[in-house]
Amino acid sequence: MQPNLLFIHLPYVVNQNMLQIKRSKTEDSLLEGCRKGDRKAQHDLYEKYASLMFAVCRRYISDNAEAEDVLVCGFTKVFTKIDQFKGDGSFEGWIRRIMVNEALSYIRKYKSMYLEVEIEKADREPDYGQLHNQLEVEDLHKLIDRLPAGYKTVFNLYAIEGFSHREIAEKLGISENTSKSQLSRARNHLQKMLIEAEEYMNNKLMIHEG
Repeated sequence: MQPNLLFIHLPYVVNQNMLQIKRSKTEDSLLEGCRKGDRKAQHDLYEKYASLMFAVCRRYISDNAEAEDVLVCGFTKVFTKIDQFKGDGSFEGWIRRIMVNEALSYIRKYKSMYLEVEIEKADREPDYGQLHNQLEVEDLHKLIDRLPAGYKTVFNLYAIEGFSHREIAEKLGISENTSKSQLSRARNHLQKMLIEAEEYMNNKLMIHEG
């Protein structure tokens, strides 16, 4: 049965206060309703996970509108394949894998991933302790979001999703060496951006103290 996605109101990014699930609805009851094609259950399941899964899509897709498209396509697959979830592991993890795979499919189709030029190595290590105290998690996400598509994709798959280089190579249709190279360049690029952020904050502090 094709899911009815008319309940998905986009852009939901500015509507996150609406993403509240009724506490009386258990996950099992939502799953059962979705398996029966119940529109209300689909709506509640979407509201429960949309914000979190948008963040997953957005980690790979920089443009909000494109990430929303990936989100909707991902939930379409969630509802059409929901019978494949047998209760092994967490349902959230199962949805997350679908969203990651959907984002990767989008990148392979529309983005150029592996043509980035070599980036010069940073000439020193940033002060991670100081940056940890001064940079918010959101700031670090913004830095990662500035990485070229190939670097960002491999970095997210390796550092955040926990995939090995062999698994990344299989997912992206590349060699393990290419995956390792992209990760190394991503780390070097992030290192340079962190040094720039450190210097900016130090200069700002000096101006403030002066």
